[in-house]
Order: sequence, then C-alpha cells, then structure tokens
Amino acid sequence: MTEPSGRDKAFVDSLHRLAAPENAHGRGALAALRRGLGKGPGEAPEMFPYVVPFAQELQGWVEECYYLVASLFALHPSPTDAGAPRTMGASLRSAALKERQEVTLPESDQRRFVALLSSDRRELPHRLRHAVALCGNKDVPVHWEQLLRDVRAWDAPRVGSQVKLRWGRDFWPAQEQTESKGE
Repeated sequence: MTEPSGRDKAFVDSLHRLAAPENAHGRGALAALRRGLGKGPGEAPEMFPYVVPFAQELQGWVEECYYLVASLFALHPSPTDAGAPRTMGASLRSAALKERQEVTLPESDQRRFVALLSSDRRELPHRLRHAVALCGNKDVPVHWEQLLRDVRAWDAPRVGSQVKLRWGRDFWPAQEQTESKGE
C-alpha cells in the first residue's frame, strides 16, 4: 500500500510542472488547487483538470489523498530536495528547529506533532494543512510523493502504524534522546 507507484510519481511531477516559474498558467492552476483546501473530492471542481487525470479509477480514501496532497502542494509548492525521501516528521523537525540556536524541540511543536500523529482520517487534512503551512513559513521542503504514500496508508492496519513510527523517529531522532538523558 505504501510502495511507490508510477501514478504517484507522475502526479507529483505534474504538480511540480504547475509550480515551475516558466509555466504561464501555473499561478492560476495553483490557485485552483488551493480552493480545495478543507474540501473533499468533488467539492472544488476547479481542481478537476489537475487531479482527475491521475485519480480517475481511484475511489474512497485513496482518491481523497490525491485531492488532499494537490491542495497542500498548492499551499507550499516546494521542490522536493534531492536527498533520500523525507517524511513529514523530518520536515516538521527542520521547521521547528530552523533559526534556533538550541537543538531541543519546543514543547508546543512536540504537542502539535503528537496531535498530528493521533489524527484519524477526518482530522488529518486539517492538521496536515497546518503542518504544511508551517513548513512553508519556514521555507522547509516537503517530499510530496512520500507524503502521498504515507497519507494513503494512514489508517491501514500495521502499515499506518509503521508510517507514524517513521515520522516519529524522524521528528525525535535517537541521538537527541541520548543527549537529553545525559543532562
């Protein structure tokens, strides 16, 4: 369920093309996708030209994930960094620590992250919207293809727990835990 698919990659690549500076219609397309924030599939028809070609045979939660990721991308159309796939946990850690001298995560950021990890499918879009906005405000990239795969697996038995565990490991690396115990 979380394996990369050609459809996922093609979809995310199409989003990146929309955000490319040389795309004359990109600003309008991103605005159309942003109108889908907080809405389900079919509630923002402006999104259809950009999502339907990739989500046509999809149904239920998987289809919702394509609409969700498209609207979140439009909120923060960051290029995926060249390194290994990052989880949202890694991106949020970078955002929380950006422009800070200390390496200890602020308590408020930790509480928000725990709330994100505790989200069910109904709450997840709202909490992800805030997480992506934070990354955008701090100019921290999001790995969109990885986010799409992770969100699709969110409530799946065992796989969803593995996704959340990976995010947690990336947000609270083992190294920090060891350093904290030594103080």
